[in-house]
Amino acid sequence: MSEGENRNIDVEAFAEFSAHWAGFSMLGCRGSLAPPITKAFVAVEIFASTRETFQIRLNSKGLIMKKHQLFHFVLTLFLATAIPNFGKASDEVNVRTVVVADGISMLMGRGGNVAVSHGGDGTLIVDDDYAQVSKQILSALDALGASQVRYVLNTHWHADHTGGNERMNAVGAVIVAHDNVRERMSHEHVSAALGRTTKASPTAALPTVTFSEQASLHFNGLTIRAEHVAPAHTDGDAVIYFEPANVVHLGDLYFNGIYPFVDFSSGGEPRGMIAGVRGVLARIDDHTKVIPGHGKLSNRGELQAYHDMLKTICDRIDVEIKKGTGLDDIVAMKLTADYDERWGSGFLSPDRFVRVLYAGLVD
Repeated sequence: MSEGENRNIDVEAFAEFSAHWAGFSMLGCRGSLAPPITKAFVAVEIFASTRETFQIRLNSKGLIMKKHQLFHFVLTLFLATAIPNFGKASDEVNVRTVVVADGISMLMGRGGNVAVSHGGDGTLIVDDDYAQVSKQILSALDALGASQVRYVLNTHWHADHTGGNERMNAVGAVIVAHDNVRERMSHEHVSAALGRTTKASPTAALPTVTFSEQASLHFNGLTIRAEHVAPAHTDGDAVIYFEPANVVHLGDLYFNGIYPFVDFSSGGEPRGMIAGVRGVLARIDDHTKVIPGHGKLSNRGELQAYHDMLKTICDRIDVEIKKGTGLDDIVAMKLTADYDERWGSGFLSPDRFVRVLYAGLVD
């Protein structure tokens, strides 16, 4: 194949196939129910590390890729089977309430953790789970004795953290987020990692107050400060500090107890996540209550362990990349083995986690 042919990528065929595979995956289809492309997909994955170019045919359409382009194609398919269908939130979801500090609680529902400040000035929440869980979130707030939600701070744009925005707007809340959150929610977004397209959010779900670096709200006797961290999980992440309550919400910079997902299609970078967590560690102490994007309420010691795990694994992968080691060989080296017992039981298996990090680290 000539160099010119290598650039001849049929994007429509790629998108069509990605959506087809992701659709089966998100429906939970496995084994005999999965599309027959499974074997071809495995063969392509193995082949990608041994050839510079490869050609496959999808629905009679040619798809010619260079090696690095083929890798991202394969990763799209691979992760489509790795990400669970969080979107099937239902009326059966039970929202658990955890008291964090005086006037501050954490709600654990189907999606991301929700932080709550309630008091004389009203109620402020950080993130609001999926749209389908809004009823349960509001019921949990009522059970806390919290009054009408006045403010919502979004830590980033993903639907498991912003899905309730439209409902919260309807009850009178002002939605606040980083500039990039509104930008990404305003437009259709194609996720290479999830192999699916997310439609633009309704206007009523968009943040109406945005910031570039930081924003502060003086509310319920607290200074609630949102500070932009980028690039990290995405390019629009914000860490939320509750001062002087000594509470911090990291959003999806922190997945407590499981390997994290880095959304490189939204500007995320593994090294940026490490730097963001390191910045938080420098500002908190052993008494700080740490709210992760996912997982149980945490503390500085657990966050430090998470940081060290993420940095160590990235360093190991970096060493192999610089040696020229292929992706499949890196995966086979089991570079996460000493961390798998503690972190490897989440929605990303250890091998898939290595592939995610590789995608964010390789040039």
